[in-house]
Amino acid sequence: MSAKTNSLVASSRPFLFRVATPLALAAVALFGTAEVLHSTGVHASAISASALDDQSVSSLSALDHDMETVANRVTPAVVNIAVTSVGGGEDESADNAQAPDLQGLPPQFRQFFGGGGGMRQPQQQELRHGIGSGVIISSDGYIVTNNHVVEGAKQIRVTLSDRRVLTGKVVGTDKLTDIAVVKVDAHDLPAISWGDSSKLRPGQTVLAFGSPFGVLQFSVTRGIVSAVNRAAPFSTDARTPGGLIQTDAAVNPGNSGGPLVNIHGELVGINQMIATNSGSFAGASFAIPASTAKAIATEIIQTGAVHHGYLGIAMNDVTPANAQFFNLKSASGAIISQVTPGSPAASAGLKNGDVIVSLNGKTIESGGELQVDVAQMTPGTHADLGILRNGAPQTVNVKLGEFNKDKQLASNDGDDGTGQRGAKLGVQMSDITPDVRQQLNLPDSVKGAAIAAVKPGSAAEEAGLQPGDVILEVNRKATPSANDVVSSIRNAPNGKQVLLLVWSNGGTSYRVVSPNEG
Repeated sequence: MSAKTNSLVASSRPFLFRVATPLALAAVALFGTAEVLHSTGVHASAISASALDDQSVSSLSALDHDMETVANRVTPAVVNIAVTSVGGGEDESADNAQAPDLQGLPPQFRQFFGGGGGMRQPQQQELRHGIGSGVIISSDGYIVTNNHVVEGAKQIRVTLSDRRVLTGKVVGTDKLTDIAVVKVDAHDLPAISWGDSSKLRPGQTVLAFGSPFGVLQFSVTRGIVSAVNRAAPFSTDARTPGGLIQTDAAVNPGNSGGPLVNIHGELVGINQMIATNSGSFAGASFAIPASTAKAIATEIIQTGAVHHGYLGIAMNDVTPANAQFFNLKSASGAIISQVTPGSPAASAGLKNGDVIVSLNGKTIESGGELQVDVAQMTPGTHADLGILRNGAPQTVNVKLGEFNKDKQLASNDGDDGTGQRGAKLGVQMSDITPDVRQQLNLPDSVKGAAIAAVKPGSAAEEAGLQPGDVILEVNRKATPSANDVVSSIRNAPNGKQVLLLVWSNGGTSYRVVSPNEG
């Protein structure tokens, strides 16, 4: 669980004790209930009013009964997830005031830059403890939660509704959509049914389940769907998928990964985040739609990893204000604002100013909707895009590529926290994107896998590898990508040393490494 999530839990704890203050309790003890009511503006005579019978409130009684039925049906499938994870152990030294601006640096590299921009090895990482939620989707123990709940997990303990505590293991994660699958060794568990999130409409009733503040386990709150197809709030990365469900069902730190259900008790979303200035619920919570969560979870369970389709474009939504400039009759669709050179979109002939209005015959209302649909498609498949170019309709066939922001967005992370991608070496790696090349000041001739993290005590650390180094070759064979390095290391015989050609601090050198077994 991230440090940010833990800080939200910690900062919210005092709030739990403000519900009934010692002063209020003393007032009740000294003056009695009637006097307390009178002091707050409620006349004592109001207490004598007779209660309404069931017939008078039949509609409300029926609603309560229905909500109780849904809650009783869903709660057995809800779990509490306690995570022991790896946190940052860096010094907050005074020279950080002279540190360079790291805003453009990919997140996996930021922690390895100290004051003055010099490279440094990370200090011993500390363990953190956090709480999240999850939901059982199959009777044999598969559980869906958020990636940020289990990220970096060293140990996972899953508490079931019957109070059994089981050890959980991460099956796989997807950082792009923030979905993870955890497995417990159990059978005949109560599992929830998937619902159709595409049928959700603003105003419909939904219930959110989870463990707010990490201590109020198996809680349920009720609200309505406030909006659908929301972009991720406050995200500065245009590639972050949207399509989120916004609700006013109370969600707080600790609810992450819990289920959002409809009135039929079907899973329609996975609670993910809140929009707040205080760190606690402020009326707007967001959930990953079941259509996305189900597709990602299924792929993780079947293959252990996730592969997202990729077009290679930047988009703007069509609005009444901009529609006229593109000869559009209606304010729907996605306007291409940039085409990445060499991308599938570029190869298919898409251009700036083209407006995508359909994908394989399905109408596209917004850029967020297109983004979600493409991300759920298999790389290498062909898609028919209906476009309007200067108001004239065309159909463009494009072969989708694979979206890889940093080769860690869709991964099957091992329990050791380093990731299976470089588990034998004890490193996490990234392809050299333009951003990475710029931040590490790499010459154009350097092609390989940039090291993002080195596990303390690993083979990589013993060989002197550091974050920011680039692996160019494995056993005299060029490795232009992180996948190539992983493949070469995995194909190396167990027990045999490996020769690496490494670019570091402006020069190259060979390093002999003894990879871990496995």
